[in-house]
Amino acid sequence: MKKYLKSILKKTVIAVCLFACISFVCNGQAVPAGVVINVSADHKDQLYKVKEPVVFTVTVSQNGTVLRNVKLNYEVGPEKMLPVLKGTDDLKDGSLKISGGTMEQPGFLRCVVTCEYEGKLYRGISTVGFDPDKIETTSITPTDFIHFWNNEKAMAAKIPLDAKMELLADRSNDVVNVYHISFQNHQLGSRIYGILCVPKKEGKYPAVVRFPGAGVRAHNGNPAFASKGLITLEIGIHGIPVNMKGDVYDNLYKGALGGYPYFNLDSRNSYYFRRVFMGCVKSLDFIYSLPQFDGQNLAVAGSSQGGALSIVTTALDKRVKYLLAFCPAMCDLTGYLNGRAAGWPNMFANSTKNLAATKDKITTSGYYDVANFAKLVQVPGIYSWGYNDEVTPPTSIYAAYNNIKAPKELFIFPEIAHVVSPDQSKIWFSWLESKLLKK
Repeated sequence: MKKYLKSILKKTVIAVCLFACISFVCNGQAVPAGVVINVSADHKDQLYKVKEPVVFTVTVSQNGTVLRNVKLNYEVGPEKMLPVLKGTDDLKDGSLKISGGTMEQPGFLRCVVTCEYEGKLYRGISTVGFDPDKIETTSITPTDFIHFWNNEKAMAAKIPLDAKMELLADRSNDVVNVYHISFQNHQLGSRIYGILCVPKKEGKYPAVVRFPGAGVRAHNGNPAFASKGLITLEIGIHGIPVNMKGDVYDNLYKGALGGYPYFNLDSRNSYYFRRVFMGCVKSLDFIYSLPQFDGQNLAVAGSSQGGALSIVTTALDKRVKYLLAFCPAMCDLTGYLNGRAAGWPNMFANSTKNLAATKDKITTSGYYDVANFAKLVQVPGIYSWGYNDEVTPPTSIYAAYNNIKAPKELFIFPEIAHVVSPDQSKIWFSWLESKLLKK
């Protein structure tokens, strides 16, 4: 890790440029200005052994001044599950210690504290892990898992790429050409769209494919990174152009594409992500079709949904040489059916927004669970997430991460929620540079 941190210090300006290009897949917990609920655990690294007690300390401050006589409500329990400990306190002494929390098996315990102050509601959390390296997946790998996906790839390979490229002169510059591109996906007429950035200088270059976080949006590409000598491709997953006006995507997300992670979950052959996974593989075909690609050095990267797609694509295609997955989604999808948190999109959570756990849906989920793909990863990867993530819970991510036997490096930022922080983005850039740009 030291060599990466040293490189980070030298590359701060470049990394900030990359950070600006990294899409923040979901919002983290926004902290209202001036008032902060600080919840901290008695182990600095926030890690414990199973059955070891944890003590949380809570303070509330406004502009740096500790507040007293504030009524707090607190809950402690396994993340995303019902609390096992609840209480209130008036915070007369300026701080509160909450003890008695622990876990009987590997997982994550979360303390959530809320208070109302001057008419506004505030919230703070702290999440601690209990032997997270021992968390096992609840997902069952279908017996024909590999056969199914090999067959899907074989069928998709028969579809002509039919690549199309449109130069975006207003986004290009003296050293990089930027294109709006598309290519055929898993069946005739089905297309994937993206933004391609290619160095103008004649030569052969390594490449990285960036997969998107959840939602429906336009994409800008990454000309800043391409200017350093790297082909970059950002794709959208929904089969629509990625350079339209923002309100088009908002309307689609609120309309026809709303709830897309649940579309056709009854069938492995019709589930929405079948065409998405094949589109990710076809994106590698597109990279290999470019005359500027060096034919060997290829990385995939993404966060949240994009982190999931990065792991899936790496598992499905040996052409990927390096993997970056931050706070990956779609991990251990049956967690809720086994009494613990599962990953986004929370298919089987106890919520009216999500789907009943029918036999067909559970069976289908096994073919799309990142924890099952993780077993097939064979190349070096870098991974990062935070313990306070309430979208892709760390319990679910560790269930997948622990299945990866390939060389892997993990960077944990315990206090981070569901975002890619500046520090994480610097590590992201430094690692990519060490693997691709110094070849």
